[in-house]
Amino acid sequence: MKLLSSDVEENGEVKRKSQSKKTENPTFSELPLSLLEVIMSNLVLKDNIRASAVCKSWREAALSVRVSDKAPWLMHFPKHSNLCQLYDPLKRKTFELELPELADSKVCYSRDGWLLMRITASNEMFLFNPFIRERINLPILEHSYLKIAFSCTPKSGDTCLVLALKPIGRGVAISTCKLGASEWITENFPCWPPFESHFHSNLVYSNGCFYGLYGEGNLFCINPSQRIWYLLTQPSLTKWLFSNKTELSKKMFLAEHKGVIFGLFMFGDEKPLVYKLESSKWEETNTKHDGLTIFVSMFSTETRIDLPWIRNNVHFSKVPFDGKRFVYYSFDEQRYYRRNERSDLDELCPSRTIWIEAPKKNDDFGLM
Repeated sequence: MKLLSSDVEENGEVKRKSQSKKTENPTFSELPLSLLEVIMSNLVLKDNIRASAVCKSWREAALSVRVSDKAPWLMHFPKHSNLCQLYDPLKRKTFELELPELADSKVCYSRDGWLLMRITASNEMFLFNPFIRERINLPILEHSYLKIAFSCTPKSGDTCLVLALKPIGRGVAISTCKLGASEWITENFPCWPPFESHFHSNLVYSNGCFYGLYGEGNLFCINPSQRIWYLLTQPSLTKWLFSNKTELSKKMFLAEHKGVIFGLFMFGDEKPLVYKLESSKWEETNTKHDGLTIFVSMFSTETRIDLPWIRNNVHFSKVPFDGKRFVYYSFDEQRYYRRNERSDLDELCPSRTIWIEAPKKNDDFGLM
């Protein structure tokens, strides 16, 4: 028994020495949670994700401070129904909203969770938030327009400006309306090269100006406060792109992320080309490094950075197969997914679908 007791004491002594040594030389996994959270909060998302795989304590700290963009939802407006479908591309969930307020109207634009709608029969227009069911009427625009957009959410505190564009001969007519105004203000501007009404992009708003593409990739800028219109980029790059792909169907989109303008150029079933506007010049972007996801529709676009599972993709607004499987292009895999080989580019962005910023909390609006 003495021998056994001696062994226990000896083992106990060894154990105490081991614990003392461990305390003097802690591992990284034993760092206090508060310190780990400080470290993790200074990591970009992709490094945060990598760190979370190290051990349990690191994962807890990484998840507690992780902030990523929330993916926009695809909104589909059925032709003969008020029941709109919303699709979440990240969680692969489908929601439905009964919106009688949108009866007999067509979507024209989307920004910050708000829709710009037009009633077909009367040409009445209004802003509408489908999640809080708020409607803001606009005065009737007497003439037709080719493209239309608005600058910000009506709830932002800034002046929300709606802008419509129409080609006229060798110029363009620009109509603007501030929220609360009783009429539109229209001005004509000369435009060279002439604006081609059959080939153009959506409009985007950034840093006080509206931007758009037309023709062979001509980028124009409209500054409403200074009441000016001008071409921004030299056309050499885009002319070269277009001249080498004359036989292919073409599509171009503009996108904006935190003040930076991106151009997306598509030719048939080839790899989409993404350019970033730097000092009034286009520079090709390596989307693999930027972690950019572009969500394109006929009337507007959304962009996000470092979305899990779907980063480095272009997602189209075609209603997804079985409500879950979207049509998209992966820059990582260099290929399209779920696109019919015979489908035209126009089929990827139908007129009755649009990307919309998702609500902060789904359950606030009965979306479960």
